[in-house]
Amino acid sequence: MALPEPRLTTGEKARVTALVARMCKRSLAGDDVDLSDLERRVDRIVEGARHREECDRKNRK
Repeated sequence: MALPEPRLTTGEKARVTALVARMCKRSLAGDDVDLSDLERRVDRIVEGARHREECDRKNRK
């Protein structure tokens, strides 16, 4: 089962948007360009948001 997507803060959205723009720019160079480093950075931001939401949920109880 896939984890639900967390709600991103404005700063996280801006960082992800910038990384996606860099991915698009790199992909224009060709199909053999490696995007894994940028994908890992996006994954790290999403995991941080998921962790933040989990901590917020625990603190509200």
